[in-house]
Amino acid sequence: MSKKAITEHEAQDNSKVWSAFSVVAALLAATVARKGLNATWKAAAGKEPPANPADPEVDLSEALLFAALSGTLVAVVKMLATRRAAGYYAKSTGKVPPGVQARA
Repeated sequence: MSKKAITEHEAQDNSKVWSAFSVVAALLAATVARKGLNATWKAAAGKEPPANPADPEVDLSEALLFAALSGTLVAVVKMLATRRAAGYYAKSTGKVPPGVQARA
């Protein structure tokens, strides 16, 4: 096997590892974010968060606030988890994960 073929094979393996690693990080982040949001909502509003903000029975202002908070929190926690996973990946492999490096 040529040196170029070995390098390409390693890149494919690293890409697969990163894909799996980033999916796990995102799923864990979303779970943590959802639990945190639900607990915060209960503490602040004194009631359970809406199960489905699209339900017409849920007050529109409550649905909008919950959707905005939920989307923002999930996006921020996912980004932080992905950054942490990318840092771990970079320390482990010596390279920034595929698709994460900033564009010049």
